[in-house]
Amino acid sequence: MNQEIKAYNDSLPASDKAIGQKLAQEIDKHLVGAENKIWHRHPVWFLNGNPIVGYSKLKDSVRLLFWSGQSFEKEGLQPEGSFKAAEVRYTDVKQIDTGLLKRWLEKSAKIQWDYKNIVKRKGVLERLL
Repeated sequence: MNQEIKAYNDSLPASDKAIGQKLAQEIDKHLVGAENKIWHRHPVWFLNGNPIVGYSKLKDSVRLLFWSGQSFEKEGLQPEGSFKAAEVRYTDVKQIDTGLLKRWLEKSAKIQWDYKNIVKRKGVLERLL
């Protein structure tokens, strides 16, 4: 595990730490070859410089965010924001369905919107093939 992400997880309260560790483990396992780092103070995984998935501590939960998640057509994700992102929130590590998470991660590698160039395109997202 990336040492910055490990330090992030270690800084979380005990119940959230378990969630962060499980998410990082599953993401690393199923999103092979992805770069991962702390980005905007949260763990994020990238493919070819494009943000794919990340998680962050909220007041009452840990939010797992897929930047292109609204395009996955998979149950369990809720729309987030005005672009293509979708999320799920966890309050206990037992809520993480690893089979469903694996399917989302598989979709995240295949279905991507170009967030890397969103500023250059003045807020316009384009689908990557």
